[in-house]
Amino acid sequence: MKIYDELVARGLIAQVTDEDEIKELINEGKATFYIGFDPTADSLHVGHFMALCLMKRLQMAGNKPIALIGGGTGHIGDPSGRTDMRSMMTAEQIQHNCDCFKKQMSKFIEFGEGKAQMVNNADWLLKLNYIDLLREVGACFSVNNMLRAECYKQRMEKGLSFLEFNYMIMQSYDFYHLFKEYGCNMQFGGDDQWSNMLGGTELIRKKLGKDAYAMTITLLLNSEGKKMGKTVGGAVWLDPEKTSPYEFYQYWRNVGDKDVLKCIRMLTFLPLEEIDKMDAWEGSQLNTAKEILAYELTKLVHGEEEAEKAQATARAVFGGAGNDENMPTTTLSAADFIDGKIGILDMMVKAGLIASKGEGRRLIQQGGVSVDNQKITDPAMSFDIADFGEVIVKKGKKVYNKFVVEN
Repeated sequence: MKIYDELVARGLIAQVTDEDEIKELINEGKATFYIGFDPTADSLHVGHFMALCLMKRLQMAGNKPIALIGGGTGHIGDPSGRTDMRSMMTAEQIQHNCDCFKKQMSKFIEFGEGKAQMVNNADWLLKLNYIDLLREVGACFSVNNMLRAECYKQRMEKGLSFLEFNYMIMQSYDFYHLFKEYGCNMQFGGDDQWSNMLGGTELIRKKLGKDAYAMTITLLLNSEGKKMGKTVGGAVWLDPEKTSPYEFYQYWRNVGDKDVLKCIRMLTFLPLEEIDKMDAWEGSQLNTAKEILAYELTKLVHGEEEAEKAQATARAVFGGAGNDENMPTTTLSAADFIDGKIGILDMMVKAGLIASKGEGRRLIQQGGVSVDNQKITDPAMSFDIADFGEVIVKKGKKVYNKFVVEN
């Protein structure tokens, strides 16, 4: 099976333009493509995961990825999928986030001469003269067409700033610049990027003619990636300092029964023939599929050793096998104890299991907290430092945290 057909079989393609040209370029390893990443945090999260896996697949087939970091567009903020204006970041914050992205992407993409490239659109966008941009680029865009774009329509009632209104022009200019300077002939993105992506295709056609347009191919990534990245308590990050390998493993171990095979097909590099055999799995077999998914993706992001540790810990917690030495652990110091005691709510706040004591009280009253496998009902429960030893707190059905006192 050729690579384009494999992408379709894995459910990764939602919409395409110029499909025949896309197939030829990708299957022959002649695509130079880009995917953009806005540096809104200092870590990528699982919402970016599908894009990273796609870049890896295409590079393995001989195509050349360009990872475009939005250091310039990050000064504006993409209005797509949002109900309010994104907080403004400083140039220093944006650069720090860009540096973090490159380190994480290197686990997926091979950078180097003739291989993948990483570019930052700040290098050209921040140098643009506004009057020149209006004359050379703005004249190619119809305001009527822009306002019909879904990314703008959904914001009109809430309020759309003129700053954000420029985002489509900036992203379109990115594709135009990459086409001219890097030979980039393809772009990938999520559903909410469709209008922006078409804007770039149209800009190249108007500025460089139909021959250039024939080589400008836009491809829309399946929107499943947009469902990833958030879970109860916040985002699931690729940075192990923000989301531990065990927590990352558990995120995928706890996907729904109806989603597990879809995720295996989209995100793992297991052969399709092997995955197709799982389609008939049901009942307890789906738990096996979830373990396979969690292990494969944790190995991809954090390495085989961490994947082995995470799986052993999960089996210890949920199945009584292995050990719990790799469970997320919070170390308490003597300063955390008042008169030799510490309350359960203080412990949970310190570990980040709850945002406030009020949240913790409600959770305990609803029966959502256990200590050493015993459900607790008293929010005033406390522990004596002299008798502490090791305490395992369970929040809800899936979140575990071990507490120890430093020596």
